[in-house]
Amino acid sequence: MAVGFGFSVNATDGRARSGVIATPRGEIRTPAFMPVGTAATVKAMLPDSVQATGADILLGNTYHLMLRPTAERIAALGGLHRFMNWDRPILTDSGGFQVMSLASLRKLTEEGVRFSSHIDGSKHLLTPERSMEIQRLLGSDIVMAFDECPALPATEEAVAKSMRLSMRWAQRSRDAFGERPGHALFGIMQGGVSPELRAESAAALTAIGFDGYALGGLAVGEGQDAMFGVLDYATDMLPADKPRYLMGVGKPDDIVGAVQRGVDMMDCVLPSRSGRTGQAWTPRGQINLRNARHRDDPRPLDEGCACPACTGYSRAYLHHVVKADEIIASMLLTWHNLHYYQVLMQGLRDAIAGARLDAFVAGFHAMRADGDIAPL
Repeated sequence: MAVGFGFSVNATDGRARSGVIATPRGEIRTPAFMPVGTAATVKAMLPDSVQATGADILLGNTYHLMLRPTAERIAALGGLHRFMNWDRPILTDSGGFQVMSLASLRKLTEEGVRFSSHIDGSKHLLTPERSMEIQRLLGSDIVMAFDECPALPATEEAVAKSMRLSMRWAQRSRDAFGERPGHALFGIMQGGVSPELRAESAAALTAIGFDGYALGGLAVGEGQDAMFGVLDYATDMLPADKPRYLMGVGKPDDIVGAVQRGVDMMDCVLPSRSGRTGQAWTPRGQINLRNARHRDDPRPLDEGCACPACTGYSRAYLHHVVKADEIIASMLLTWHNLHYYQVLMQGLRDAIAGARLDAFVAGFHAMRADGDIAPL
């Protein structure tokens, strides 16, 4: 492990585990959900509000920050933590996933990826070395190796070629990262839905040696059953004494299933994006506040929730501000969603520590099956 960075598993229940990732900027309780602060902000939230939901760590986006305002500018202004007023840990992705989505604007070679900015059309080259440099300038606590993430479905030949390129880039990322006390580097497993390719990728990453390991190339169109099918075997291919991070996941039932299969960390834009579109996540499932059924309802969104949206406002009010496109709608619903996700993570941690995960999961699914409370 990197100096000042550690991981301990304090309890297990089946394949699920709860523990702590220690960093110089604070502890991260696992299983952990990381809110996404794409452009140095979790949209519609103040940093103090994000922390109040229970988040221990945020995710920042290398691709977006390198383009605007640029990593060099952020470094000159004291680094990403000071820039966005967040003094707890930050994980930055490598930029590989965003570049994947620019298929029409990119050229992939062994060296890296040349692409045109979606903002102004300017030309850029992103390599493993440049990705490490950008993340160093940002000052992130957990750095992700540069990889290529192929969209699924894809042929096994294409997935294998991409995975082996990512493993060569992983070695270059490791070399370029060097020794940075207090900062950790995670490698990213690829291989699509092939057990053989996943095993090859895990062996390559383990031989290089990283402070943590991510499961990449999932939640990219393969569906939940296929994703769980991969997690059924792939998680155990990674070192048990290092954190395991499932990238880009997900919906609450995705998270619960991933934790059951040994995942320690997750991130997703879903709770904040949903909050900006009038969607709320609750123990009873997803609720659309645009629906007319809420317009005369004086009850809270979730009677058991302690967030500001639920303790201070009615469904009728939330329906009104959503329909009126008021900014407070995004603020309240994003806060609620992030709060719900963190309550879910605490519930999972407590259930694992108490060896009662099966009962917790059964209750989770039963309440969702019941659906939202009936309209008045």
